[in-house]
Amino acid sequence: MKIVVPVNEDKKTICVSFGRTPSFLFIDTATNHKEYVENEAVNAPGGAGIQAAQFIVDTGADILLTPRCGENAAKVLQAANVKMYQTTTEQVDEEIDKFTEGKLEPLSKIHAGFHNHGFDK
Repeated sequence: MKIVVPVNEDKKTICVSFGRTPSFLFIDTATNHKEYVENEAVNAPGGAGIQAAQFIVDTGADILLTPRCGENAAKVLQAANVKMYQTTTEQVDEEIDKFTEGKLEPLSKIHAGFHNHGFDK
């Protein structure tokens, strides 16, 4: 299984803005391999969430751990059967542990997005 988490520049905390995250952490649970990949959509003038979501889909990720997600990005992820789980703290390692222990809830609150509003913290 491949898990992905949007992370801040410190790579220890989860970014609250999925589409504008500086990078993504990918974890392959079969090998425990971790890789940080820059988010190429971070500076997009619009549609960053959709671009980030398509990138996640293209990598073959199965699970997204995130505090929130916009509706357009969510549609892309849902169409590809990427399961989304809501994180409850900023700590990457803590949230990964919660997920593997079955303690994270599926992400059910999808927001309208921040269309043309740039980065939102």
